[in-house]
Amino acid sequence: MARALIVGCGCRGRTLGRELLARGWAVRGTSRDPRRLEAIEAAGIEPVLADPDFVGTVLDRIDGVSLIFWLLGSAAGERETVVALHTSRLRRLFDKIVDTPVRGFVYELATDLEPADAIEAFEVLRHAGDTWRIPYEVVDAGPSDHDLWLAGMLAAAAELIG
Repeated sequence: MARALIVGCGCRGRTLGRELLARGWAVRGTSRDPRRLEAIEAAGIEPVLADPDFVGTVLDRIDGVSLIFWLLGSAAGERETVVALHTSRLRRLFDKIVDTPVRGFVYELATDLEPADAIEAFEVLRHAGDTWRIPYEVVDAGPSDHDLWLAGMLAAAAELIG
């Protein structure tokens, strides 16, 4: 049985988690806010407290994980902090997961990134794929088209894990 870690398990992440559960996956979902863990658990997903701004807290939650979903495309906050989630934090995560059971990575494209920042995010993904052979998929459907987004996420999981 494959296990997914959904980093950023808000409303859309919980919908994705329920779909993965229905397909036989084990699913763990993160929130940086302890008050949101109950909603994750109510969706049948194993809730964990982790903050992608502190990559170590995410790494503490990857035991047995086959696939990571980085659902931070609609992350809000100060520009510098949001950009870091898609560049330096993402790079640090890849540096650390190379020797783990993680077999794939699904990246939700951030719709509000400046072009130069988006290019840097793609370079992080490409580097991880080329250097450490960590396969990845990018889902670029925006949150406004939920059905297309969900279909993209499930297709990415099927492509990476089967």
